[in-house]
Amino acid sequence: MGAYLARRLMFSVFILWGAVSIIFVVLRLVPSDPARLILGSDATEAEVDALRDEMGLNDPLITQYGTYLGDLLRLDFGDSYRQQRDSFGLVMERLPATLELALVAMVIALVIGILLGVLAALRVNRLSDRIISVGSLLAQSLPSFWIGIVFILIFARGLGVLPSGGTGSPAHMVLPAITLAMPMLAILIRMTRSGLLEVIHEGYIQTARAKGLSERVVIFPHAIRNALIPIVTIVGLQFGGLLAGSVIVEMVFSWPGIGRLLIESIGQRDYNVVQASVLVIAAGFVVANLVVDVLYGYLDPRVRLVSR
Repeated sequence: MGAYLARRLMFSVFILWGAVSIIFVVLRLVPSDPARLILGSDATEAEVDALRDEMGLNDPLITQYGTYLGDLLRLDFGDSYRQQRDSFGLVMERLPATLELALVAMVIALVIGILLGVLAALRVNRLSDRIISVGSLLAQSLPSFWIGIVFILIFARGLGVLPSGGTGSPAHMVLPAITLAMPMLAILIRMTRSGLLEVIHEGYIQTARAKGLSERVVIFPHAIRNALIPIVTIVGLQFGGLLAGSVIVEMVFSWPGIGRLLIESIGQRDYNVVQASVLVIAAGFVVANLVVDVLYGYLDPRVRLVSR
């Protein structure tokens, strides 16, 4: 397992390198001048050119890329062009808010998704199963920003029972967390339903029932444990997706996390902050996948044998 984890860590380094390289190139292909945005339209061309030279933007692209990678190896993420502060520090200040939102959304999706998935599997082809299946399909199909706007119109503007955005109380967390949880919730419902339907027809489940065990004991300790293996994969991948999906949700609900900082920095062409934000989000994907691989080994002994 140790050698397997070492290989995965090396592979993760290449993933992070690919992510920062892509965003580096894409940002510089956008037809906009950060120096002009910083100085404003009243600045002369000489002033803009002097600032571009100070920021290193007049250097060839390959030189800028080499300098950027060298700085990354020294854990130097550069300063924000707009705020004149360490860009990585700005991202880390916003990280707790994003993690809080993502964790609450994940708990909501796990609890409701698994319960509804079990209910649908136990009542397969009945009305409740059809309603849950159609609802999960809609939740996965509708875009998060549209769901968020509808929630604001209904619960904030219409009923006035929840705030439409910002932070300050647990009530502010409700709408953005539910909105962010919807795609993951839908996937968990469908995965739990299909996984449980596959497991409950296995021989050991029939044997447990023949022994006279109650249906609750048969389903939860025995069937659920084996049905959880594909669900663990989905949870790990989707947690990274929650970090990325929070970009839109945070903008809709004015949530002060990395997603909102990323969008604002893209509009301001604040390259260093955008690159640091993408690196942190990509690292979230990598860590989530690594945790999933470790949990897989504990849930399924066959994985431990293969990974050695």
